[in-house]
Amino acid sequence: MNLFDLTGKSAIITGSSRGIGKAIAEQMAAAGAHVTISSRKPGPCQEVAAALNEKHGEGTAIAVPANISSKEELQRMVDATNDAFGKVDIVVCNAASNPYYGPMSGISDDAFEKILSNNIISNHWLIQMCAPQMRERKDGAIVIVSSIGGLRASSVIGAYNISKAADFQLARNLAEEFGKDNVRVNCIAPGLVRTDFARALWENPETLKRATSTTPLRRIGEPIEIAGAAVYLASSAGSFMTGQMMVIDGGATVN
Repeated sequence: MNLFDLTGKSAIITGSSRGIGKAIAEQMAAAGAHVTISSRKPGPCQEVAAALNEKHGEGTAIAVPANISSKEELQRMVDATNDAFGKVDIVVCNAASNPYYGPMSGISDDAFEKILSNNIISNHWLIQMCAPQMRERKDGAIVIVSSIGGLRASSVIGAYNISKAADFQLARNLAEEFGKDNVRVNCIAPGLVRTDFARALWENPETLKRATSTTPLRRIGEPIEIAGAAVYLASSAGSFMTGQMMVIDGGATVN
């Protein structure tokens, strides 16, 4: 028995045209899953899906662009996944927004509301669209990509951190609700990872030096170093884990 085998499973991964989401999609496909690639722009989604189909066989991946701020587009994505693969076994809520970099005193109401809506409410929408069929089958895995920001204070990404702390509680609440039906809900909490989303935190050499100087591994992470955790949580290997957050940060939070 391969504990990490996802053969026959179907996964929706939001924000999967690049960065951590793309790495998760690639590793889930490598583990045997069918995957739905989704982000706002059609072109990048289609490119990732085409590459996975070429590598793992036609029908491995579909591209369904969707804006997480639109409940209608999320439902269309879920419907397309059901049509293509017959079911949804795994949901990875990876897409997120952070339109503001600076102190909380300067954030506009619109920016604050967008962060909370896209990073919390959209996850709730997508999970509620997929959970009923998982609960009926008595099997399913939901992974929310949160952040160590939810554990720490920040003078520049405070609103984002608030949203990520809320994701931890969302996972705990849903784990309690869904547990009796063998549907598991967990969070991954990455530290600083080399993605376009986090570019403002690592592109500047001085900022990068400050961010890594006190971490045990003295470096930032790469997207593939987060992907394995998602495969673990979605597979039989993680079948007794729910309501938890898995911190993957190069040791940043131990200091």
